Amino acid sequence: MPTKKKSVDFEQSLSDLEALVNQMEQGELSLEESLKAFERGIQLTRDCQERLSAAEQQVQVLMEQQGQISVQPMTPGGEDDGE
Repeated sequence: MPTKKKSVDFEQSLSDLEALVNQMEQGELSLEESLKAFERGIQLTRDCQERLSAAEQQVQVLMEQQGQISVQPMTPGGEDDGE
């Protein structure tokens, strides 16, 4: 199922990005390695943003198909604010 593949790709990209940030924060990379890591981090960030945007559009389409035309903002973590 392609949706599952995208989910795994997103999770892997996010995990890779976190590992990259941790590696850069240690400060043991050379300038050249830091630049390559930064470039890779930018690409991973863009990939994650694109996947999240696509998922948001898919949720909007599904809501419209269920007769719910209003679009509600998604909260981080998928949880309500408790109110």
